[in-house]
Amino acid sequence: MIPAIYHLEAKVITRGVGRSAVAASAYMSCSEITNEYDGVKHDYTKKGGLVYEKIFLPSHAPPEWCNRGKLWNAVERAEKTRDSRLAREFIVALPVEVSRERQIAEAEEFAKALARDGMCVDVCIHDTGEGHPHAHIMATVRPLNPDGTWQRKTEK
Repeated sequence: MIPAIYHLEAKVITRGVGRSAVAASAYMSCSEITNEYDGVKHDYTKKGGLVYEKIFLPSHAPPEWCNRGKLWNAVERAEKTRDSRLAREFIVALPVEVSRERQIAEAEEFAKALARDGMCVDVCIHDTGEGHPHAHIMATVRPLNPDGTWQRKTEK
């Protein structure tokens, strides 16, 4: 048997290179979301391959942020500069040797750990059936304070 190949890619989503947290979330969730910051509608509803999606929030986050459009537009509003860092994105290969339930459990465990630290986390798992299941995990750069406001980047 050939052992599983490990792959992890970690990136920062930043306006400085023309990326958007809203666009990244729409892509990974195979959905349509309009970015209120620049008015661009990102439509990935025809992409396919989405087998799981869920948002994990700290206990003190506004409940409406369970809607990814509202969450990532709130992040875009909080960051004011044209080169702002908006989110961290992790793309993780999932071993085909384990069940889908185990793949989901592992992604959820990672997301819950970030949420306990005050981050809002968006998790999606893609599998087109070609043997390359992977998770997209996007987390806010700024954690939330207990009062529901964004922490300053210098406080981390």
